[in-house]
Order: sequence, then structure tokens, then C-alpha cells
Amino acid sequence: MKMTKRDIAGYLGIDYKTLFNWEKNRPNLYKTIMLGLMVEEIIEKSEKNLEELKELKKEFEQKSK
Repeated sequence: MKMTKRDIAGYLGIDYKTLFNWEKNRPNLYKTIMLGLMVEEIIEKSEKNLEELKELKKEFEQKSK
């Protein structure tokens, strides 16, 4: 027996419109993964830049003594 979307919504205990909206607007898994990887890359670059700035600050402070 094939379940309709209304049957599935009822089985899940949600309104049919909720199921419809989720199916219509759910994020694309590939795009979500790629966005996560981009954020991770940005964080890594920021951490690297922070370490470089700390080193430059340390060198500057040593030279100015």
C-alpha cells in the first residue's frame, strides 16, 4: 500500500502543509556541505593570520626595546 503525503504527515504527527513546506524549502545537501567547508577554510585562514600577527607583534616589541 502506497502512502500519500497526507498519510506520511499524519504518521509523523505534523500538518500536511508543514511536510509540503519542508520538501519545498529543504536545503540542498551538497550546497550545505560546501558552505560548511567554505566556513571551515575561512576560519583556518583567520587563525593563520592571527598567528602571523602575533609573531609580528612579538618581533616589533623585541626590536623596540
